[in-house]
Amino acid sequence: METKNNRAMNVQRTVAIVGASADRSKYGNKAVRAYLAQGWQVFPVNAKGGEIEGLRVYSSLETLPARVDRVSLYLPPTMGLKLLPAIAKLRPIEFFVNPGAESDPLVEAARTLGLDPILACSIVEVGISPSALPDV
Repeated sequence: METKNNRAMNVQRTVAIVGASADRSKYGNKAVRAYLAQGWQVFPVNAKGGEIEGLRVYSSLETLPARVDRVSLYLPPTMGLKLLPAIAKLRPIEFFVNPGAESDPLVEAARTLGLDPILACSIVEVGISPSALPDV
C-alpha cells in the first residue's frame, strides 16, 4: 500500500493501462499520457502490441516486466470479464474500472477473485482532466 513515506522517497508507482490505444482521442490513450505526465511508470496493454506514446505495448498482462501497483481497465465489460483472472494474479494494490468498462457481473466477478474494484475515472484520480489532453 502506498504511504506518504513512499511518496516522500519519490518511489515511482507503476500502472498497467489495459485497453491502451494509439488513438489519441480514446481514453485508453489519454490515460497513458496522464499517468506519464504525473511521473508513473506506464505499461500499456493491448493484444495488438506495438508502441503507444513511445512506450512498448504488452500484448498480455502475463508479459508485463514488473509488478504493477495499479491496473486501470479501459475495455468493454465482456472483454474485461475475460481478463479478470489475469488481473487478479497480478495482485495490484488498486484496480480501477473506468466509465464504460463497468458492469454488475464484472464487479461481482472481480470481488469474487479478491479484487476491490474502484469505479471511477483513473485519469481524474491522478489529477488531470481528460479534456485537458488533446485528441491530436
